[in-house]
Amino acid sequence: MTATFIYNNLYIYLFVALFLLCCGILGLLYRRSLIGMLISVELIMNGAGLNFVAFNRFVSPDNAYGLSFALFIMGIAAAEAAIALGIIILIFRKFRHIEGQKIKEMKD
Repeated sequence: MTATFIYNNLYIYLFVALFLLCCGILGLLYRRSLIGMLISVELIMNGAGLNFVAFNRFVSPDNAYGLSFALFIMGIAAAEAAIALGIIILIFRKFRHIEGQKIKEMKD
C-alpha cells in the first residue's frame, strides 16, 4: 500500500471529524471552566468544517460549496470566540472566577 491510498479514503476524514465531534461533546459535558467549554465548542465546529471539506473533495470536487461552508464556519467560530472571551472577562471581573457551575445567577 502506498501513502496516497490513505489520503484518498473518505472514511479516514470522517473518522477524524467524528473524533473531533466526540471530544468536543465530552469536553462540554465534563469541563467546568468556561474557557474549556469554549475550546470544546471550537472542536465541534472544526469537526463540522472537516466534514464539509471531505465531502466536497470526494463527492463533488468540481464546485467549492463545501469549502465555502467551511470558511463560513471558521468565520462564525472566530466571532463566537471573540464574543465569548469578552463575556468571560466580564464574568471574571465580577465574580473573580470562571467556573461555569459556580455562577448561579447573572442578573446582577
